[in-house]
Amino acid sequence: MPSRILDKNVGGNTTYAREIATRLPKHGIHIDRLRSGKNPVATMLNESLDSRRSSPESVVHFVADTGPLLSPRMPSVVTVHGVASRWISTARNPLQEYIWRARVGAAIRNCDHVITVSESSADDVSTIFKLDRASISVIPHGISQSNFQGIDEFSDSVAGQVPDQFLLYVGNIEPRKNLIELVNAVENNHDLPQLVVAGKPAWNFSESMDVIAKSTRTIYLGFVSDADRAALMSRCVAFVFPSLYEGFGFPVLEAMAAGAPVITTDRGSLKEVAGPAWILQGTGSKAIGEGIEAALADAAWQKDIREQGRSWASKFSWDESVRKHVAIYRSLLT
Repeated sequence: MPSRILDKNVGGNTTYAREIATRLPKHGIHIDRLRSGKNPVATMLNESLDSRRSSPESVVHFVADTGPLLSPRMPSVVTVHGVASRWISTARNPLQEYIWRARVGAAIRNCDHVITVSESSADDVSTIFKLDRASISVIPHGISQSNFQGIDEFSDSVAGQVPDQFLLYVGNIEPRKNLIELVNAVENNHDLPQLVVAGKPAWNFSESMDVIAKSTRTIYLGFVSDADRAALMSRCVAFVFPSLYEGFGFPVLEAMAAGAPVITTDRGSLKEVAGPAWILQGTGSKAIGEGIEAALADAAWQKDIREQGRSWASKFSWDESVRKHVAIYRSLLT
């Protein structure tokens, strides 16, 4: 697997890779790393060269969309997490999108098998890259329930910044997450609790960060520890995730596992993943604000949602996900 994903925190792709890698030794599988480099070009060359080694009984797994420039000499698989640009234009700028599609297309052509993480993502990958839908393996992610339960104490650095009542967003700062509309929804409605945002700038984040910085009702914590993330989720009034597109949607299930009432959209895979969450009727600031108000005022939904969310999240098992990955690895070696 690529060290650029396993050894650096790049959001959901790193969570996925680490959870898989942690459990594979239980199946007798040893994990080695494809070398990274000092820049993206050097990393791409190192990964391509490493995957050209002839290694009996080894499989190379490119876990985050992009892969080798040349066909690997060992059996290979790539996980493509989704294609946001099929539905929205805010994910990347035109040059970034051109490069991304070229690299993902090459990975699909050069690798022996394609995995994705939801049925909607499989539809997107099949349509955009002209791939037989039946040839794509859909393996949903799991959730480590124990990492999000029974944790409600903040570290000293976070405790002094968080009010007693707050709405929460956790995730990368990028246009696809629709944070500008969320921040404006809370800024313009003083009947709503303040918003706490935790996460690091990912890409094309300048406008989102400017809006966050200027808001009088948004508290930006930056990147937080796993323990603080779990505590924030367990103590928030609601977890709000107004994403324009998700290939899977880790934060929604993580928040549910922590017992948070979740308010989100039904874009991309979220229609499969969101389960009992409150679904927003639009993605603009007005619709988001009205949706949050309605969810917080709905006594019947509030009464049961914490337990319903935990029950729903428990359906997503890393052990099951790993079992299906192992079956694919072994099929490529026969």
